[in-house]
Amino acid sequence: MPRQNGISVEDMLDLEVMENCKLIAGFKGVRNTISRVNIMADPDILDWVHEGEFLLTTAYFFEKDNMKAQKNLIRVCADKKLAGIGIKVMPYLDSMPEEVLNLANELNFPLIDIHYSIPLSDIMMSTFKEIFNKQVSLLERIEKVHEQLMAVMLEGKGIEEVTQVVYENIKNPAVINLNFSNQTFEQLGNIDKDLRKEILKDVKEFYDPNNGRSRLKKLDEDKVLMDGKFINRMIMPIVLKDNVYGHIFTWSTNTPLGGFDLSIIESAATTIALAILQELSVKEVEIKYRSDFFEDLISRDPKRKRKALERARFFNLKSQDYYVIEVMSFKLKIEDDKDDEHFFEYLQDHINTIVTMVEDIMGYLSLDGIVATKLNGIQILLGFEEINPIENRLSEFNERVIKALKERFKDMDTKIGVGRVYRGLDNVNKSFSDAVKTIRTGKVIMDKEIITFNELGIFKILCQDFLTEELEDFYNTTLKPLVDYDNKKSTEFVKTLEAYFKFNGNLTRMSEHLYTHYNTILYRINRINDITGMNLDNSNDRLNLEIALKIKKLLSN
Repeated sequence: MPRQNGISVEDMLDLEVMENCKLIAGFKGVRNTISRVNIMADPDILDWVHEGEFLLTTAYFFEKDNMKAQKNLIRVCADKKLAGIGIKVMPYLDSMPEEVLNLANELNFPLIDIHYSIPLSDIMMSTFKEIFNKQVSLLERIEKVHEQLMAVMLEGKGIEEVTQVVYENIKNPAVINLNFSNQTFEQLGNIDKDLRKEILKDVKEFYDPNNGRSRLKKLDEDKVLMDGKFINRMIMPIVLKDNVYGHIFTWSTNTPLGGFDLSIIESAATTIALAILQELSVKEVEIKYRSDFFEDLISRDPKRKRKALERARFFNLKSQDYYVIEVMSFKLKIEDDKDDEHFFEYLQDHINTIVTMVEDIMGYLSLDGIVATKLNGIQILLGFEEINPIENRLSEFNERVIKALKERFKDMDTKIGVGRVYRGLDNVNKSFSDAVKTIRTGKVIMDKEIITFNELGIFKILCQDFLTEELEDFYNTTLKPLVDYDNKKSTEFVKTLEAYFKFNGNLTRMSEHLYTHYNTILYRINRINDITGMNLDNSNDRLNLEIALKIKKLLSN
């Protein structure tokens, strides 16, 4: 719905030219906004009228004996959201029919009885002049508010002061919520405790992922039930680089919300977007600087590594402390039509937010280190003076990170791979190598969000890059014949073999798990022995097949 600016029907009635005119119906629509005025000299004009238009006419067009036509005219004008109609009742009619007045009252559609002595052109000119003056005044007020907002940002006072400026000008509660920094600023005025709870609850419910409204990039305007009555609500998204970074909320608890109020929150949204852009630009430079340092630190090039070690003091990193590196990877829970390229763009739009969240948790837990980014992942370097409390502190840190990301990014899964702890800053490349192997291998073999290198078990050996050819050869000579047989014959021998190791060879439990008869399971075990040329009763063959199943997962990654 387009926003209409102008004067109200009530304002129009206060004009000098309207001195002898009176409102005869539609009294509840007296605050309708008049954005333009037109004279109805032809009934066909209704095909070209616009919302907010006020029509001036004579009763000549009100067919005296055609009540149906008169009522239809009122109904069509109300449906098209016209502001109202001014009618010269005299001398064509003695008065407007009661049925027409009742309909206008029912539709809250204003009807003004214009004195027969007043030229319609005078009313039109006076109204246009008042609308023009109102628009000029409105623009001047908007300009002053915009200057206030810019002054706040240039003086570095922040979003809290922007919220105050919005509140002071719209005379209604204002809340600014920034998604990217997880901050909320409010100016609610002198409202009671219950209404304050309702307003803050309304903000929270707006971000319910099931309705999707928080992702819209346009004004969201509707009515909400508050304090036992329906009031207007405006929500303006803060959009930057085609992404929504937050919203400005306001509710008409004190005064109606109109075009001026919309202009204020639009200006505030633009001002905040510029501030966010500046903050993100600075953040990007900082992250790049740390990422370059990190890349030099883990580099195999002695010169780059030496350069990084010389700069370590700028990051409060001590050469002989204990260090561990963690690698974070991300994935959308529901990929549907979002391909890898789409997700990469999605992640890049939010990477700074994630880095800030991780850094905030590090600060809260008094952890030293840096956060760097690379492609579609994040690397965290953490330093400790003593080795004893490292495990517990890492566990608390990672749990807080996972919890925070779950709350902030409900449609994204996060995994953290934790390398081993090494003494000395010059050994962090070893921890990085461990972390990369952990995240790469752990995603395949474990359904866990936080995986440490030591949890990999035998995979600590199997995931070594130089063993790839050996692993492929081992797999080809053990399990591959069974996989090929399944693919060719549409059997389920590999699935049965996996169940065999899961239930430690208990055929009864395998039968229950696979919903298959006991004798069928026994038959499958014999066929597995035949196809692979091995015997599951033999401990060496049994070990080889179990390892081959694990290698299959690695090779399919």
